[in-house]
Formats: sequence, C-alpha cells, structure tokens
Amino acid sequence: MQKAERLSAEATATLRALLAGADPVSRALLAQIPHTRVVGRCGCGCATVDLRVDRTAADPAPPHGNPAVDAWYRAPHAAGVMVCTEDGYLSLLEIYSVSDEPVTAWPDPRFLER
Repeated sequence: MQKAERLSAEATATLRALLAGADPVSRALLAQIPHTRVVGRCGCGCATVDLRVDRTAADPAPPHGNPAVDAWYRAPHAAGVMVCTEDGYLSLLEIYSVSDEPVTAWPDPRFLER
C-alpha cells in the first residue's frame, strides 16, 4: 500500500458527477469526499483508485448494494466507471476500458451517461 494522498481534481469531479443524485446513499457518499484519500492504484496503469475515508470525520451511507453507482463514458473513451463502498464508506473509484488499452486519465465528467 502506498502513502495516502489527496484525490485528484479529476477524480473528485468524477465522484461528484456520479453521486449527483438526491437519494440518501448519494448524499452520504458525497459528504465523505472531503474526508477521502487515495490509498492504492490499479496495477494495469488505469486511473482506478482505492479509497479510504476518515471514519471519524464522516458518517456511513445507508445500506445499499455494490457498486453504489455506475455509468459509462461514450466519448472520448468507451469506458465504464463505478463507485464501490465497504461498510457504507467509499472504497473504490474504478474505470475500465472496453478496449485493450487502459484509460489512464479521468475523462471529463460531462461525458458520463447513466
């Protein structure tokens, strides 16, 4: 495991766009973003990040399934993106390519489709 680091602006924007719903789970997960750090990265070179939330600073989301939310990018990359949680806390922001090439940077969240 690497040293915890702040979420990039691009990853934060992606999380905010994915969690833009008004439901209780989305609201709770949005509130966790300021208390979330990157604690790992995918070994394939993609932009996927493992997350850890300071549980003393944020409340867990209500019970829900995983992924908590998912969406697609149609442009500029054909890719899927999802947010997973553990015990109600953000744990993974994953992006996966539908081609053989990993997506190495977070695309503009304006291109997200649900």
